[in-house]
Amino acid sequence: MDRSDLQEIAEMRLRESKILFDNEEFAGAYYLAGYSIECAFKACIAKQIRHQEFPDKKFILDSYTHDLDKLLNTSGLKNELYNEIEGNQELNANWSIVKDWSIDSRYIYEISDRRAIDLIEAIDDNEDGILNWLRKRW
Repeated sequence: MDRSDLQEIAEMRLRESKILFDNEEFAGAYYLAGYSIECAFKACIAKQIRHQEFPDKKFILDSYTHDLDKLLNTSGLKNELYNEIEGNQELNANWSIVKDWSIDSRYIYEISDRRAIDLIEAIDDNEDGILNWLRKRW
């Protein structure tokens, strides 16, 4: 799997989350929306791996996680995001919602429509959505 695969999967999972939301499958919509961000971070991480370069073992191991905050750190984008958050309340609000997503949400069968749409909108906001922010860096 390469960076372009991860980019496509990120986009696909967000589209699928909207379909699930429209069909009132809020738990699935929430899970897939968050998973789209995991894939987007992994696309950013993949961008750092150079052809014919043997990557650092810790870097690789740190990439094999579902924790968005750890992926943010491994992607090398943490300082950049936090600097932008300081001057952008909407981006800050969106990250505050997105960072709380967890892979464990796949086991939750009841998520409110409000919680699901809040996550989808925090990810997909055209101006200050987290996926839009990551697209510029992947």
